Amino acid sequence: MTNESRKTFEIRNDRELEFAVFCIENVAASLGKPSNDVYRALSGDNGILHQYIIPSYDVLHTQGKEYIVNDICEVMAERGVLV
Repeated sequence: MTNESRKTFEIRNDRELEFAVFCIENVAASLGKPSNDVYRALSGDNGILHQYIIPSYDVLHTQGKEYIVNDICEVMAERGVLV
């Protein structure tokens, strides 16, 4: 990964925060896992929360719940993230 692809994006406003919570809660429900475990998995060194979900907010939030959950689960699988 280049330094640019590892850039960490902080949550800048309430919409991004609500979207992050939406993603965590719905991925947790889909996987049948506690949301706090999913949060820890997504916010770890793999960068999914702050290097994928938050930077992709503008695109992802326009999609349906099923698409978003499937997309995040695919990214988790690609990066070897287990909950």
